[in-house]
Amino acid sequence: MASLFRRKSADVDVVSEQADVDEASAEVARPRGYTPSKREQGVQTPKRPVAGRRPGGAAAGPALNKDEAKARKRELRQEAAAEFRRAGGPRDKGPERALVRDIVDSRRTVGTFFFGGALLVLLGSNRAMPPIVQYVSNLLWVVLALGVVIDGILISRKVKRMVRERFPNTTQRNGSLYLYAIMRSLTFRRMRVPNPRVKIGDKNI
Repeated sequence: MASLFRRKSADVDVVSEQADVDEASAEVARPRGYTPSKREQGVQTPKRPVAGRRPGGAAAGPALNKDEAKARKRELRQEAAAEFRRAGGPRDKGPERALVRDIVDSRRTVGTFFFGGALLVLLGSNRAMPPIVQYVSNLLWVVLALGVVIDGILISRKVKRMVRERFPNTTQRNGSLYLYAIMRSLTFRRMRVPNPRVKIGDKNI
């Protein structure tokens, strides 16, 4: 029995020595500057994810058909339009411009009648119309234009006074606020963006 175990031990030593010789031979055969691969170092390269595979997590909802996708796009557009009418765009940002909108929306402006009057003037000034109609149309045009100018001056003065009182350290230019107020005064009330938040005649501004 003792000889049997001694023989197995000798065999193990021979195998170990052979492995050392093979490893040494491999190192000699390798060129200078050789870098062992990850496989030789015993490092396993992680597998790449399969293209198109969704990351783990909550599963996506059922796909929409063509009609449902169109309806969803229409709904998103309506929501975006409603949000734009409520909050406005970048040019409507800032407390100063919110005050200017309230000033304009709290009063009746001549500008709201300007485009309707301009249409009447255009029709009445046609050469096919009687001279008296053309005369009245031209007179109406002068009255409308003069009314818009006077109304714009009054609005600008009120804007200047109230902005100076509420925001003495504002960086907004007066000319920019005046133009903003006049352009809003020329727009029909129902078409103003953002939507008016005060009623006509409201003094609590």
